Amino acid sequence: MSDVKKVVLAYSGGLDTSVILKWLQDTYHCEVITFTADLGQGEELEPARKKALKFGIKPENIYIDDLREEFVRDFVFPMFRANTVYEGEYLLGTSIARPLIAKRQIEIANQTQADAVSHGATGKGNDQVRFELGYYALKPDIKVIAPWREWDLLSREKLLEYAENAGIDVDMKHKQGGAPYSMDANLLHISFEGRHLENPNAEAEESMWRWTKSPEQAPDSPEWIDVEFKAGDIVAINNVAMTPAQVLTHLNTLGGKHGIGRLDLVENRYVGMKSRGCYETPGGTILLKAHRAIESITLDREVAHLKDDLMPRYAKLIYNGYWWAPERVALQTLIDHTQHKVNGWVRLKLYKGSVTVVSRDSNNSLFDQKIATFDDDQGAYNQADATGFIKLNALRLRIANKR
Repeated sequence: MSDVKKVVLAYSGGLDTSVILKWLQDTYHCEVITFTADLGQGEELEPARKKALKFGIKPENIYIDDLREEFVRDFVFPMFRANTVYEGEYLLGTSIARPLIAKRQIEIANQTQADAVSHGATGKGNDQVRFELGYYALKPDIKVIAPWREWDLLSREKLLEYAENAGIDVDMKHKQGGAPYSMDANLLHISFEGRHLENPNAEAEESMWRWTKSPEQAPDSPEWIDVEFKAGDIVAINNVAMTPAQVLTHLNTLGGKHGIGRLDLVENRYVGMKSRGCYETPGGTILLKAHRAIESITLDREVAHLKDDLMPRYAKLIYNGYWWAPERVALQTLIDHTQHKVNGWVRLKLYKGSVTVVSRDSNNSLFDQKIATFDDDQGAYNQADATGFIKLNALRLRIANKR
């Protein structure tokens, strides 16, 4: 293990990564660089700096980076251009954050000449795969240290004992059995796993939810909002221009207020097991609904259907950690090409957990009212043409029936 001289640790400042920091020092006897990403999780990040300093990390080796704009602009928005949903429901809030964290870790490793990177993902989950596929794609020869696959601190009691012996602050909630859920948050979502939720038959308590009101407690009056799209991305809400991170932040506030975006899901992890998680994705739920609405009038039928055919594969690539893989990049190129004329406006009604599209308009609209009307179309569409169309499409069915 002495071959590792310097390691970049993805560090939140929480109990697990604080233990990992000290464990790396004790086990590898190496210099540790901490990296904390601000992805909009809504937590104060400066305590992470203080904790790192306490364990002898040099000030110049503590990185706390605000990545909110990059996260939404370069990861969340491209994913939503594909209308990405995993297994019919999950909007991939955790999955899409991992390639950005991996990218920044490798950048720091290159800047500091570190020879290793480390993360706090367990050996049972998807995140270990997502982080490490990113590391290897961006720096093939990097050394990866995954403590949960190496150490013997496999019970909560051993972890707490190690923390206390190392002088790591352990708050009362951990001493008394810990918070009821394992949580991960960023600008796109907050997730809850573990403990009470490990039983798929157990209903999540109302007190668990952090960002959204229950639909029952949401306002009794609906709220209408107008969102403007340019090349498939929202650029303004109610005629106010916003940056990508501002858009998602504002949509989260609106969605949370109206009880939008809750999900209780049993999903299939890449490592083979089923896992139950609860998610709050208020802004993403609104964004998905609005994006499909603007595409409905601006995309050619076959292009739209092609995107829908490709979406499950694209979603699986992101869920499984292949953001940096050439096939995901190729799919993204196709998807982005389809978005050049996805411009216009969508009006939405937010009410007690629901998002309803009430109108949409675009200068690039392919909707032709003269052709679609049920009134006299003045010859714009010859209904008699449908006879031959139907007969030709029925030909194989008629032949098969005669046989």
